[in-house]
Amino acid sequence: MLALQACKKDNKKDNIPDGGPTTDTGTGTPFTEKPDDPATANTMGFFLDSWQPKNFSATTGSALAKPAAASSSTVTVDLGKVISKVSPFMFGNNANPYMGQLVTEPVLMDHIKTLAPRIIRAPGGSLSDIYFFNLAEGQSPDDAPAKLMDYQGTVKDAGYWAGKNKGSWTCSIDNYYAMLQQTASTGILTVNYGYARYGTSENPVQAAAHLAAQWVRYDKGKTKYWEVGNENYGNWEAGYRIDVTKNRDGQPEYLTGSLYGSHFKVFADSMRKAAADIRSVIKIGAVLVDAEYNTNPTIIKNWNRQVLANAGNSPDFFVVHSYYTPYNTNAAPDIILPTATTESKAIADYIKTSAQAAGVDQKPIAMTEWNIFSMGSKQKMSNIAGVHAVLTMAEMHKANFAMAARWHILGKYDDGNDFATISSGDDPQNSTPWLPRPVFYYMYYYQKLLGDYYIQTKVSGDPSIAAYASKYQSGAVALNIVNKGSKSQTVKVSLNKNNLSRYYYYLLNGEANVPFSRKVFINGVGPTDPSGGPKDYLMIPARSAQIKNNIHIVIPPYGVVFLLAD
Repeated sequence: MLALQACKKDNKKDNIPDGGPTTDTGTGTPFTEKPDDPATANTMGFFLDSWQPKNFSATTGSALAKPAAASSSTVTVDLGKVISKVSPFMFGNNANPYMGQLVTEPVLMDHIKTLAPRIIRAPGGSLSDIYFFNLAEGQSPDDAPAKLMDYQGTVKDAGYWAGKNKGSWTCSIDNYYAMLQQTASTGILTVNYGYARYGTSENPVQAAAHLAAQWVRYDKGKTKYWEVGNENYGNWEAGYRIDVTKNRDGQPEYLTGSLYGSHFKVFADSMRKAAADIRSVIKIGAVLVDAEYNTNPTIIKNWNRQVLANAGNSPDFFVVHSYYTPYNTNAAPDIILPTATTESKAIADYIKTSAQAAGVDQKPIAMTEWNIFSMGSKQKMSNIAGVHAVLTMAEMHKANFAMAARWHILGKYDDGNDFATISSGDDPQNSTPWLPRPVFYYMYYYQKLLGDYYIQTKVSGDPSIAAYASKYQSGAVALNIVNKGSKSQTVKVSLNKNNLSRYYYYLLNGEANVPFSRKVFINGVGPTDPSGGPKDYLMIPARSAQIKNNIHIVIPPYGVVFLLAD
């Protein structure tokens, strides 16, 4: 079994990599090397300010024999070529107000602590634009209409969300803060931009910016990262279309990127003043779209160009979302998995091009929502969602994203199409509440074993094999190897370093011959429930062997290996 934990300044034992530096490996062996810190990419920036090296100690696991089959692929790790530091905020997740009060559920909280997302976003997705952090249950803002207009012009009940609601079915803002504290996570909060559009006061922009500033003051310096609005480029967001007969400051019926960009500066000024008043420093992100959508009627055209032309350099970072796969299609694994590579790079390139074209400085890129849209075969609840998650986090690291937060922590069954990492217990095949879905285990092992620095890795042979390497400041090497194909592969790993003597790994895979397995096996140990993973996954020993020349591993279809060598 591998024991990894941060180098902490106190004696609290956990596996969250946010502690202070150390000069010892945890086994009494001093560091053998300290890589030269690579230059920080401007797409990562201040999100690396809290970076600290991780640490691990290893104990012998179960013995291994060399595979009999010849290798179909070779993974070559070049420890001398450091690409970047590993961002501490790439393992994040999203909370939302319909998850219940969270801190009242110890089993759920234990799972979140173990997952160690490091950063958790709130209050949600689209409901952020109808969220009032300071309202109690039953209250509504005096200067907001009881009904809002949707993109088709239909008027519907506004359905405002109240941050002070103490009902068991929702999560209050105070319990969100408590959840962060109990899981050693930091927050990223989305303020209500929609209110700047549908508000009925004489100056709704100032009113909405004032509400955001009030939240900053109420927060009292707990939160560094803030966003202004959620996906405001989309016609599904509150404030996209307003009833101009109720508007009093001459705003147009439909939102534009130019309008959002000019409003962003008002929000940023108010929020920064509030932060200064409480002697805090905050970073504020502007909403950008992840690609060009000039033929998509649901996306506001020329959004990035207009936002950046009007917001200028006032945003501290750029916010993007992506659900990677084609919208609501019953996609197969060979459609889903490649998107992690193609889309991550394309999004980073598009945001950089948008900044260059607008003549503004490149800012850190934060992917504050991501997942897959595929549905119809329970894809989001399957092992394939876990494989895609590993590929996506690794590719975002490779593309120098600053942070990422998957959508979302907890959800209902939704006929097998829910996005969540953990089940609320309404699955007709498995009513166990707070049961981690397969993706949980993949994300847990990814963040648990990942090192301090991303390093160069090359794969030759079968194109279904992908590999990503990192190394610890101590000299130990971490490696993720993914079999994206439907056939087993034998992989040879070549490490260009002589003083690595032993390797340890965990193999995660689904059921044989099940394209979207709802079960995940860890080193051959599976669940007793109809879905999810083994209950005692924390006690499963790593597979281990001495390194003699090269490492050879058999990876089953859609299997993922999380390996450490020291």
